[in-house]
Amino acid sequence: MIRKLLRIVAALIFIAGIVAVVIAWRANVWLQTPIEGLSEISTFEVERGGSLRTVASQLNGRGWLDQPNVWIAWARLTGRAGGLKAGEYEIAPGLSPRALLDRLSSGDVVLHAITFIEGSRFAEIRKQLAKHPAVAQKAATMSSEDLMRDLGAPGAHPEGQFFPDTYHFARGTSDLELLGIAYRRMQSELDAAWAARAPDLPLATKYEALILASVVEKETALDSERPQIAGVFIERLKRGMRLQTDPTVIYGIGENYDGNIRRADLLRDTPYNTYTRSGLPPTPIALAGADSIRAAVQPKMTGALFFVATGRGDGSHHFSATLEEHNAAVQRYLRQLRQQRSPQR
Repeated sequence: MIRKLLRIVAALIFIAGIVAVVIAWRANVWLQTPIEGLSEISTFEVERGGSLRTVASQLNGRGWLDQPNVWIAWARLTGRAGGLKAGEYEIAPGLSPRALLDRLSSGDVVLHAITFIEGSRFAEIRKQLAKHPAVAQKAATMSSEDLMRDLGAPGAHPEGQFFPDTYHFARGTSDLELLGIAYRRMQSELDAAWAARAPDLPLATKYEALILASVVEKETALDSERPQIAGVFIERLKRGMRLQTDPTVIYGIGENYDGNIRRADLLRDTPYNTYTRSGLPPTPIALAGADSIRAAVQPKMTGALFFVATGRGDGSHHFSATLEEHNAAVQRYLRQLRQQRSPQR
């Protein structure tokens, strides 16, 4: 009786072994077979905090995993149950379930981009972040004061504090994270420039250098002219002259600026009106790029105190050391401007 029972148990064990081998074989074949429901390049997002079972269910819902439990078992067997990395992935046809697990565990996510342009204001980059579909909104409703405090700069004015560049990021990165990256980048660029500054500058701090750099940024589009533009302002600061630069007046006008500066605007006093107040404005007026920052701390000193557009259409300026020469250059510019506006006969 016992021998018969042992033979039955052995037979059952043998059958169970055969079944297990067949199941393992079929699972292995399935894991290596290209996914049938994947006919074109697609994207899939592993959300932050998403569990393995949640991801498997989502993949099943998209028709990519008809055996999610096998996929889950394989992930656990290979020690990757908790190894899925959040982000958006590109999924191509021909991928097998095994390769899909490899992809979602790789961290090789699709990167999105956002560009903060030189000369932009803080309000403009906040609008960019709010409109970007891949950016998670965390700071959208924060005040400027709270935002700067969270970035580790309590009390700092946000204008001009973020380095203009193209930043690449994974879907789900928050606006606060991106601003933090741009803020730290600006501090790094500013520290390096300030350490290499020319001697005897009338600038007490690197923040003052940033303020001047933002004015230089708004005054010219030509990289070659930035050091000379900065030199004019440095010369004026050294002589106690007012900067008398239109971009600061425009910034002081704020949302009421309609594209034209009137004489009344130049006479109306604001903290940013450099026609009515001496020295630098109280804060930067825009994002300054690397060339403008370097120009502010390494200006080209030629003795020039004035500059005016040449009217050539290339953004260039004529520089003058005396008021008489400057006034003559202004008259030439106005004549050329009138000629360009007059109807052709």
